[in-house]
Amino acid sequence: QVQLVESGGGSVQAGGSLRLSCAASGYTYSTDCVGWFRQAPGKEREGIATIDNGDITTYTDSVKGRFTISQDNAKRIWHLQMNSLKPEDTAMYYCAAGIFRANCQTTKPISWFNFWGQGTQVTVSS
Repeated sequence: QVQLVESGGGSVQAGGSLRLSCAASGYTYSTDCVGWFRQAPGKEREGIATIDNGDITTYTDSVKGRFTISQDNAKRIWHLQMNSLKPEDTAMYYCAAGIFRANCQTTKPISWFNFWGQGTQVTVSS
């Protein structure tokens, strides 16, 4: 059974940093696309960063230059380093993995992602 568990969320002041982690268990797939998503109250879930197993990354415009997605393939852990946080970054953050590699982008429909974590809350105060 595949499980993804996020950690690292919390409360921070604007301009601060957080590092989210997503640890996988029971995950044996070698061809994948992993993404970080977020959902603010009253808004749709949006993809903000993706990485494939070739280390190709994509970011949505609102986080480019501030967030960095990375992975430790051996340990099956993915990270999202978030710097220069803004109040509008406040949301529940989720990691998700999909068994595909083509078009591993933030605009990929969320239905393509097979496995999801439970989410971790990030709150940025002004």
